Amino acid sequence: MTTNASAEAQGSRVGPPPPFDPELAAALEIIREQLPSSFSIEMIPALREGVALSEGADLDLTRDGAFAVEERTVPGPQGAPDISLLICRPTRAAAAVPVVYHVHGGGMVIGDNRTGVAEMLDWAQELGTAVVSVEYRLAPEHPHPALVEDCYAGLKWTAEHAGELGFDPERIIVAGESAGGGLTAAVALLARDRGAPALLGQVLLCPMLDDRNDTPSSRQMAGLGVWDRAANHMGWTALLGDARGRPDVSPYAAPARAEDLSGLPPAFIDVGSAETFRDEAVAYASGLWQAGGRAELHVWPGGFHGYDLMAPQAALSQDTKAARLRWLRRLLEN
Repeated sequence: MTTNASAEAQGSRVGPPPPFDPELAAALEIIREQLPSSFSIEMIPALREGVALSEGADLDLTRDGAFAVEERTVPGPQGAPDISLLICRPTRAAAAVPVVYHVHGGGMVIGDNRTGVAEMLDWAQELGTAVVSVEYRLAPEHPHPALVEDCYAGLKWTAEHAGELGFDPERIIVAGESAGGGLTAAVALLARDRGAPALLGQVLLCPMLDDRNDTPSSRQMAGLGVWDRAANHMGWTALLGDARGRPDVSPYAAPARAEDLSGLPPAFIDVGSAETFRDEAVAYASGLWQAGGRAELHVWPGGFHGYDLMAPQAALSQDTKAARLRWLRRLLEN
């Protein structure tokens, strides 16, 4: 079970923000010049036009022929539109391969199924897996539960068609970053509660888990780094509207609200020490352990939100990426 102390009690304990890693701080100075100075729901159309989170059409998804790539339209949730899955399969696989089912980031309001997929392909090349990346509807035009239900529908379809796709249905890993990390955690909860599909593991990278936006780290990092408290308020309000922060928010919207974290697949969770999501990620890992689950948690010192994507050559970014690969390799070899 994960809980938050009252905002007043937290506020009395919060000190100054932790320092950024020196190498990352230099990169952040440049990155901040390209970020909006404020965030609001009304800005979302401009953010979609001006913030290039997606690697876009220039990305070589085939990796020089290592993957066969297709975009397939599959049924969405009951009564909802179809969804698009980006499917990347190893071309030289001799047997059924594991699959990483990817949920992209973007604050619940921007991004597509190519956003963040480059690292998934890095994993796939190293570990011999396939990648399926889901395109889900975005808030505020499509509030909860549209996003998580789209993600679950794509996962369920992937598992049910694993045989024809050349995937091993017993080795499905769900993974996502930022908003996609939160949606990944929610999809794992849905899969547990609906009885299918079985998941081998879940990878939650700097996950967006708690709509209340009142942890010490969210207060420490207000106005600092990337995706601060104001941006987080915008993203959650887009998803939940007036329900944001109220006691009855569903754990399938905000997994930090889950009171039962038992029976979930092994989790890898990582987050920077100097970002909004630090404390909710730590609390979620603690909740998994308290429920008897398996989780590996990394809090990377001085990391801001998305540092490994925005400053990939930094030493901390390299260490971060290596730790993810090591965990995935162990999971697949056990």
